[in-house]
Amino acid sequence: MNYLSIENISKSYGLKTLFTDITFGIEKGQKIAFLAKNGTGKSTLLKILGGIEKHDQGVVAFNKDIHVEFLSQDPILNLDHTVFEEVFTTDNPKLKAVKEYEQALQNPDDGDAFADALQKMTDLNAWDIESKVKSILSVLKLDKLEWKVAGLSGGQKKRVALAKVLINEPDFLILDEPTNHLDLDTVEWLEEFLAKESITLLMVTHDRYFLERVCNEIIELENGEIYRYKGNYSYYLEKREERKEQEQATREKDSNLFRKELDWVRRQPQARATKAKYRVDAFHDLKSKLSKTTNEDGLKLDIISARQGKKILELKKLHKVYDDGYMIMDNFSYTFKKNEKVGILGENGVGKSTFLNMITGKEPITSGEIIKGETVKIAYYHQDGLKLDGDKKVIEVVREVAEVIPMSNGKTISASQMLERFLFGSDQQYQYVSTLSGGERKRLYLLMTLMENPNFLILDEPTNDLDLLTLNILEDFLADFAGCLMLVSHDRYFLDKIVDHIFIFEGKGIVRDYNGTCSEYLELKAIEEGERKKELQQEKKEQKEMIPTKPAIKEIPKKTYQEKMELEILEKEIPKLEEEKKHLEKILAKETDTDKIVQLSQEFGKFSADLDEKSMRWLELSEKS
Repeated sequence: MNYLSIENISKSYGLKTLFTDITFGIEKGQKIAFLAKNGTGKSTLLKILGGIEKHDQGVVAFNKDIHVEFLSQDPILNLDHTVFEEVFTTDNPKLKAVKEYEQALQNPDDGDAFADALQKMTDLNAWDIESKVKSILSVLKLDKLEWKVAGLSGGQKKRVALAKVLINEPDFLILDEPTNHLDLDTVEWLEEFLAKESITLLMVTHDRYFLERVCNEIIELENGEIYRYKGNYSYYLEKREERKEQEQATREKDSNLFRKELDWVRRQPQARATKAKYRVDAFHDLKSKLSKTTNEDGLKLDIISARQGKKILELKKLHKVYDDGYMIMDNFSYTFKKNEKVGILGENGVGKSTFLNMITGKEPITSGEIIKGETVKIAYYHQDGLKLDGDKKVIEVVREVAEVIPMSNGKTISASQMLERFLFGSDQQYQYVSTLSGGERKRLYLLMTLMENPNFLILDEPTNDLDLLTLNILEDFLADFAGCLMLVSHDRYFLDKIVDHIFIFEGKGIVRDYNGTCSEYLELKAIEEGERKKELQQEKKEQKEMIPTKPAIKEIPKKTYQEKMELEILEKEIPKLEEEKKHLEKILAKETDTDKIVQLSQEFGKFSADLDEKSMRWLELSEKS
């Protein structure tokens, strides 16, 4: 069953053409990743599919019988909403019922509203989706549903937007960099969710474990051509390499033909040129074809790093706590060694970026000492990015850092050559910074950070928005980097390839030094959590065995889901009713007017009857298992 047909669509911004005549289709059940270099229109294509932008020409046709949800790289949310209101902004009748039911739970005094919400949940059979919604909100750590969207961090807003599209139960899900700003636990959960869910998927991502474990097909846009690979990431790498080898063989033949044709064109007298116009046209076509080919083997970074002395960086009993008592670090000590590469892991908000800011002096420490060696030169790539002047050209902002860059082989290269090595071609170097895509800006900022000639490099989420080619170049550079590295990243593949060991921020000021890879740590963590669950189950079993039990006369009936919810309401409502009963008793004891005593006694009788009835119902439900 066809879900999406894209036929000959094109998109340009002024003189900049992103893509021309792109054609492909997506069938039900396919989980497709869309790969391309930064600046070639990946996010723009998804925005076109999501209805945020318009294409210049061509046809985009969705199956009218399916429900589509789109997660933008920078989601647009209603800042005046609470998290609860934004997540439940939907036309889905089941989700509307869940929203009303959740609101009724927060206001148990309104019995009619609760009864109506309960009935609607039952009529629409919405109990399964209610359970799913709670699970998604929990795993995305959206427990403060009353918070205003305007006050959320970028990562929190991304999780709200992600929850919003997932709970709407789409048939077809379009995701642009869904793992950005998510911590590792959430990334792993999302990976499992998307792999198991029976939804059709199109996404842009740089997370290669995602590509390996979730996708069953990869579409690549390169030099204006679409290439499809019917498999996961490892299959894509294998088949892409085969394609490149074939292209290289063809390119060598084309190069030989090009040289012959060039010689022929140059030798032609002007009078005979019109007689062989087809050969001149073929020559220009061949020249254009050859100019599109990218020699990826030449894309290497080998910038020289400043010399390191014996003393690098020493942290002595580093302590960081905020005024409200929230602790980031509790007496952490560590001495860095030469060329050490450390990864940093932890949930969002646990203090990873704060730690890096403390090291670089952007954040004060509560107590302790940071001792930096005299020869240490730190370069810091942080999440907020560099404020670049959009009215300047790319080459200009790079030359402001350095006109000439020393290389590890003793030679130097110009700023223009450095840009070439970081995939900024000669034409793009003279574009204005304001015309760059988000990924291209990140790549430029990363380049300028590396140009500072550091021997201690600190990178905070450097992989966000970078394409796979840039990631591979960066990985090769960092693997050979002759200096120290501290790296915060949720990209498991990237961490596995680069770091020697990991600082794990576990919360409450605890930082654990794990000597192994990210994947090894996650495996160990899963084992430890499994063992903890077994211990808890054993403890519960032992506690049950200690309680004397009478032989059951008959099997105890189980509570339905609705009865569980009713019991939760009664447990909140009965204590309030008991307090009100006591209040009425006090008023009745003090009253001297006979008529009022009669009136209050009647009210008290009705109130007591209602309380007794609800107490009996609570007892009845409590006896069920």
